[in-house]
Amino acid sequence: MLKLNKELVLVAFLLMVNLSQSQNIFGKWKTIDDRTGLPKAVIDIYEKDGLMYGNVIKILEPGKEDSVCSKCEGDLKDKPVLGMTIIEAAEKQDNGYWKGKKLFDPEQAMTFRCKIWLNPENSNELKVRGYLAFIYRTQTWIRVEG
Repeated sequence: MLKLNKELVLVAFLLMVNLSQSQNIFGKWKTIDDRTGLPKAVIDIYEKDGLMYGNVIKILEPGKEDSVCSKCEGDLKDKPVLGMTIIEAAEKQDNGYWKGKKLFDPEQAMTFRCKIWLNPENSNELKVRGYLAFIYRTQTWIRVEG
């Protein structure tokens, strides 16, 4: 009887660990173009000093692996998109959302305000909304294993 209880506790613990990991917003996410439905890149979302950041770690579009930010101005002009920080210093809100003033689209060379959250119905989907004034677009990014 005691052995059975230990096994149940172990199984419950492993399930909780797996559940908590799958609900973490940090990690690698595959961006999906909301207009074409095609994957574009893999973004590593991480926390630094309590804020959220996101870097491009892989470009998935064939022929664009060595893309540079040709439309960018200033320091980003003609810099590689690979390695670029596209989410900067987003802050966690009480309701589980993250909000920030910098969601950068290197293809358009535009910066948007953003709101980012896990899909409450599927923790392997990340909702990423970019705002420009009162206009917004929302993409669904997919969790990348490993």
